[in-house]
Amino acid sequence: MYFPIMENVLNWNWQELSDLLQTLGISLAILLGFYFLAAFLQKHLRRRLVARMDDDLLANFLSMIFRLLVILAGFMVVFRFVGLTGVVSGLLAGAGITAFVIGFALKDIGENFLAGILLAFKRPFKVGDIIEINGIRGSVVSLNLRDTQIKTGDGKDVYIPNAKIITNALINFTIDGFLRYDFIVGLDYGSDYRKAMAIILETAYKVPGVLKNRRKPNVWIADLAASTLNLQVTFWVDTLDDGPGDMEIKTNLIIEVLNALDQAGFNLPGNIMELKNYQNNPLKTS
Repeated sequence: MYFPIMENVLNWNWQELSDLLQTLGISLAILLGFYFLAAFLQKHLRRRLVARMDDDLLANFLSMIFRLLVILAGFMVVFRFVGLTGVVSGLLAGAGITAFVIGFALKDIGENFLAGILLAFKRPFKVGDIIEINGIRGSVVSLNLRDTQIKTGDGKDVYIPNAKIITNALINFTIDGFLRYDFIVGLDYGSDYRKAMAIILETAYKVPGVLKNRRKPNVWIADLAASTLNLQVTFWVDTLDDGPGDMEIKTNLIIEVLNALDQAGFNLPGNIMELKNYQNNPLKTS
């Protein structure tokens, strides 16, 4: 009986197959070696950059680019090992054309990548800063090659393309570590306004977390409302301080101010509605 398949198998050059598998195995080992080497070097480079620059954002971005370059070098070594020297030369020679074609085909990715480089070196924010872009407000978590990750106050992780950050207005609330808050206190007309303002200031200076040196608390007359004279209380907090959080400080201050004004005999009325009856008819209450 004639088996052509078996004949083809027996006619294979097993030595060439063995050499091919050996070459593939060594190539894979080289790639894996460069991959783990890139991860190892990225970790140590990031640590050194953070120690020198004290900037996690830029250190992460630069170490990430360095890791990609090491992996790319690994592919070049593999190409030369398997005898594809012409491929390497062709890649290097056609780098300009390739970059143009890839840049045109992947315009958005390239745009975000370049924007990420600009953000890394311009550094309009750092890890932990509270920023707002297009109505999205949160704390910066990381800067990646394509996007920037921020965590909103309700725990959502939002990934904003870097190009959007470059082309839109960015608000950084904590770039220097200081943030101002305010709230309104309404007083009954006829009250001793100056005394109330003095009590509010005295109370603000006693609340832990409220800054008391260069950035001091203050009280202003904000508005003559229909039922109340509104006082605006402003105060500053240090967002880099490890003490109470911003909202906790604001809550404590509001509670202390209300208690102090109440103990001093000040009324804090609500809105007053005036009803006028021009026909002297009894008002219906049901």
